[in-house]
Amino acid sequence: MSDRLTFAVIAAVGAAVVSAQGVTAQIPEKFQNLQVFPKDIARDSLVQIMRGFSFALGVRCQHCHAGGDGVSFAGVVFDSDEKAAKRKARFMLRMVDSLNRIVLAALPERSDPPVVVQCVTCHRGLVRPTTLEAVLMKTIEQSGVDSAIKQYRGLRERVAINGYYDFTEWRINELARSLVLGGKVPEAIAILEMNGEFNPRSGSIPFELGNLYLQQGNKDKAIASFQRVLQIQPNNPQARQRLTELGVRPPLLR
Repeated sequence: MSDRLTFAVIAAVGAAVVSAQGVTAQIPEKFQNLQVFPKDIARDSLVQIMRGFSFALGVRCQHCHAGGDGVSFAGVVFDSDEKAAKRKARFMLRMVDSLNRIVLAALPERSDPPVVVQCVTCHRGLVRPTTLEAVLMKTIEQSGVDSAIKQYRGLRERVAINGYYDFTEWRINELARSLVLGGKVPEAIAILEMNGEFNPRSGSIPFELGNLYLQQGNKDKAIASFQRVLQIQPNNPQARQRLTELGVRPPLLR
């Protein structure tokens, strides 16, 4: 089996539990215009590989293949290169093959069995690979932070279980830091306040909020934030130092 085919089969492993009955009914017995896969690849193998792509990107076959009604395979022209998505798919296949076969093969002290890049590694069910931070940052820039917060809540409720995005505390904290670096302190505060709702036992979030409140000259909120840190982490030296600098005696350690 060629290296390219090896990669493609790996990419499809996660879809192996799906039955092929009915799905392959209108798929050609012989394939034309194969440019990446072996010309003599078995029909079942190629169907399974394509199914893996479908799951990795969260799309149907007609995302790449031209023709048809978008539901069945009737009218689909499998050998057509009309759609840009299909041409991009070939490029991505060659890219991943190069990463696995050449780039990662040169990795010092590579693990055994080796870690390989798959379609799902980057896509995670998304047509276009991206991160939650990038999605929210774009919304902030286009529609404001309130829209981004609404978007976050909706995404967390609808798709968190699917693994499309990383909803952990630190990803949103990093978004806030990027906003601060871009001079968007009020937006960063709003994002951190939202993140604190979902991570009430975090000491990092109120500490960062305290620092940002100080930047805005809001001493009372800053003090309350640093005190919140000590409620969660009584021994936090940075929060204790901030309170001392603000003229507030930190609670005695027990």
